[in-house]
Amino acid sequence: MSFLATLAKGIPLDPLPPPQGSRDHSVPHAPVRNAPLSPEECKLAVRNALRYFPPEFHAVLGPEFAKELKDYGHIYMYRFRPTFPLRAYPITWYTAANLEGSAIMLMIMNNLDPAVAQFPHELVTYGGNGQFWLVMKYLSELQPTGTLVINSGHPAGIYPNLNPDTSPRAVISNGMVIPNYSKPEDYDRMFALGVTMYGQMTAGSYCYIGPQGIVHGTTITIMNAARKYLGTNDLRGKVFLTSGLGGMSGAQAKAAIIAGCIGLVAEVSEEALDKRFSQKWVMEKFGNVDDVIERVKQARKLKLSTSIAYLGNIVTLWERFVEEYKKTGVLLVDLGSDQTSCHNPFNGGYYPVQLSLREAQKEMRKNPEKFKALVEESLRRQVKAINFLADQGLHFWDYGNAFLLQASRAGADVGQSDPTGAHGPQIKFRYPSYIQDILGDVFALGFGPYRWVCTSGDPKDLEITDEIAACLLQNLVADPQVDKDVRSQYADNLKWVLEAGRNKMVVGSQARILYSDRVGRMKLAQQFNEAIKSKEIKTDTPPISVCMQADMAIQNCIGDAFRGATWVSIHNGGGVGWGEVINGGFGLLLDGSEAAAKRAQFMLSWDVMNGVSRRSWAGSKLAQKACMTAMSQCSGMKITVPFEVEDDSVLTIDGI
Repeated sequence: MSFLATLAKGIPLDPLPPPQGSRDHSVPHAPVRNAPLSPEECKLAVRNALRYFPPEFHAVLGPEFAKELKDYGHIYMYRFRPTFPLRAYPITWYTAANLEGSAIMLMIMNNLDPAVAQFPHELVTYGGNGQFWLVMKYLSELQPTGTLVINSGHPAGIYPNLNPDTSPRAVISNGMVIPNYSKPEDYDRMFALGVTMYGQMTAGSYCYIGPQGIVHGTTITIMNAARKYLGTNDLRGKVFLTSGLGGMSGAQAKAAIIAGCIGLVAEVSEEALDKRFSQKWVMEKFGNVDDVIERVKQARKLKLSTSIAYLGNIVTLWERFVEEYKKTGVLLVDLGSDQTSCHNPFNGGYYPVQLSLREAQKEMRKNPEKFKALVEESLRRQVKAINFLADQGLHFWDYGNAFLLQASRAGADVGQSDPTGAHGPQIKFRYPSYIQDILGDVFALGFGPYRWVCTSGDPKDLEITDEIAACLLQNLVADPQVDKDVRSQYADNLKWVLEAGRNKMVVGSQARILYSDRVGRMKLAQQFNEAIKSKEIKTDTPPISVCMQADMAIQNCIGDAFRGATWVSIHNGGGVGWGEVINGGFGLLLDGSEAAAKRAQFMLSWDVMNGVSRRSWAGSKLAQKACMTAMSQCSGMKITVPFEVEDDSVLTIDGI
């Protein structure tokens, strides 16, 4: 592909690409943002963008960049947006010095694929379009003796490393600022200046595989929620109500089908809804709330498994289900959650029920204070409806998107004040978080998201990896030495991987995800590596893991780097928002070599047990058991396991 060769040439300047004029309306676009900058800061933002271009181009580009800042709230450098199709082309098609550089290029291209990205022209995980070209040029030139350093989308350069066999090919950091400047308003200012960007979780690590990336996690969340809250494994006819079909939230409808329930998802964007419907991630769609209610009643009666999309606001659905209960005494919803981008509720992450989408986007920029008030009123209405239905038997949980946090800030009744909190008075939420209440025990056992991408781009290779994974899981489920809690998780993952191909999960790259523990990850990576070595499958890349919590994420990034990861990353933000969480990730290229097998063994063992040991120290009995098992299996591993206080009377201090 000759156009891929242009990636190795860097920023196109001879000739200068023609100006884009305005946004290309063939794809969805990020909401227009306000740039909270003074006139002098606006000049600084333009100056920052021009640093990537020789002075002879400044007179042309300066006014253009200034207009983008004024019109969109950020300088995207639209003139330099690639005009050829962006997608995950086979790894051998890229012009690069080695496979490691090509692998990272492939992953970046997949993240920018319009079928994968929610806003492909504004996916600024990679800075502006100018930075994109420079990053790709560096990757095409990258030698084993060099490491590419990327700071918040800015490619700082390639620097020599000490050990080509174990040093990462790229080190990525996004949005890392000192805590005193990690408030949302700080982010808005620095983003407009072009000096930082939102970290994300997987996109910031160049590891985003579209909505499939969260389908499995959502599937097992629904399955485990049914066991815990409803006391059943049979979800036929049960209704799961949620919102969001853009980006990662697009996974919810597909997850509901695999789990076997009726998934009802509200989405305000017709573009996002139609995209998921055309991809067959949503089976049915309605624009009238009365039609939705009738379809839900029918599906419940017939005990169907289906996914229904409602083009409208989620608050409308919640309030309508309240009306139905008051009128008929029948609770039509069993499980509920929310996946709107509540980490960013006032810049397009959550739209108020009082306005249409188009009205809201205009109001958001024209009158941000009024828009904020409408969002907060909408959140209060949503919580009021959820609370009413929860009193009747609904089970609701927070999906890690800061919904409960933002609702509490809006004055919604989501909990009560806890004056005895460890860090002073705090809100004790009425509803649980899925991380702790539903999946906490799963994570404590060392299970977490594990992804791989077949860089050949051949669906047959993905089928082979599915077969390898299924065979491994079948053996682990049948192994009498495997603990029963661990075996049940292997069984859930076996069901998932057997269904994944039939449910057509792939959007973009030939990728797969499942949850696995230390033993499963190491064995999968080693078996994939052997399959590549024997030519059973073509080059496969990369096993990917994502971790959360500050110390753990930093330690994972450092530890993965010197244990042989191909690239490592660390980000401020992701999921619950800027300043609220630190995320880390890695990518590991498997090329069939003995060195790759060794790196996989040492790095994956560390990556998993670093997280499990933190949960063990926090008091999880399952995590403590997982630590003891790992130490018995792995020579040289010693994990500090806590001694528990058996007599609380020793905690009593006179006068307190």
